[in-house]
Amino acid sequence: MAATHWFRDARWGVFVHYLADTASNSRVPEVDPDDWNRRIDGFDVSGLAEQLDQVGAGCFFITLGQNSGFYLSPNETYDAIVGHSPSRCSRRDLVADLIAELAPRGIRTMVYFTASAPALDRQAIERLECTPPWDPAKIGFHRDLYEDVPGVDERMTQFQRNWEAVVREWSLRWGSGCSGWWIDGCYNADVMYRHPDEPNFSSFAAALKAGNPDSLVAFNPGVKVPIIKHYEHEDYTAGEISDAFPTRSMYGRRELGPDVDGARLHVLTYLGYGWGQGEPRYCDEFIIGYVKEINRDGGVVSLDVPTTRTGLITDPMMRQLTALCDAIR
Repeated sequence: MAATHWFRDARWGVFVHYLADTASNSRVPEVDPDDWNRRIDGFDVSGLAEQLDQVGAGCFFITLGQNSGFYLSPNETYDAIVGHSPSRCSRRDLVADLIAELAPRGIRTMVYFTASAPALDRQAIERLECTPPWDPAKIGFHRDLYEDVPGVDERMTQFQRNWEAVVREWSLRWGSGCSGWWIDGCYNADVMYRHPDEPNFSSFAAALKAGNPDSLVAFNPGVKVPIIKHYEHEDYTAGEISDAFPTRSMYGRRELGPDVDGARLHVLTYLGYGWGQGEPRYCDEFIIGYVKEINRDGGVVSLDVPTTRTGLITDPMMRQLTALCDAIR
């Protein structure tokens, strides 16, 4: 397991869902590669970095992509397997540009990725061989959006090998600039990952850490309160929550402690009315108090905020993050 002291010292960070569609969208988005590249080219990296610096964020999470199959960084391995022409991976490596802008400011860059192929991209699902022989709803898929690929085993072994190769390329490119990964959708873990032989959680983690063995990795089991550790060598908890905010009493002990079964305590929630949308749903005092509560036990809080089309945090969220910064400073 990687050292998490820098993550503890960050205390809290900002999480952004910058996607071709809305978070967890269930409809194919009306966007093409040209549209996507124009958006990524117009992302104001320096402006966002200035905002994050202004509010004192210790780390920053950015989504690589999600259901749509459009990604904000090029990946030759993905393109070779999936075969979209033109590619749905952006020409600009937005993650690399963020690393270059944020690192001098002392802000660590971390990335969000999914455990499965993009749920709304039929060609990607089939060519990556992400067609489970069991109920696909267990990983958020809809069976009517793809055709089953013959020979796919229960563990989706070939898909996992393909997916590990995809993330390994990104990890090697970014190297020490990528300080961590947050992997979404690890829902059917007993079938796919909890095995002594590869592919499993360990081989997935090794691919994610290929370029930086010190990067932190968390695998999200979904909303779980109390927060749990999902994999024995997980560096920090995914900690996704929505409307229930875990406190000491939920753990049946006075102290939460700095870790959960050996993983750094981390909580992720959204400040708005959903992932990447809306204005603040809670008053400043509530958010300040909750972050202080988790920090008191050595834990870390990540706060999801909406952005403009050019990647800047919206004004209402900047006001709340500024209030948090002033109170935590």
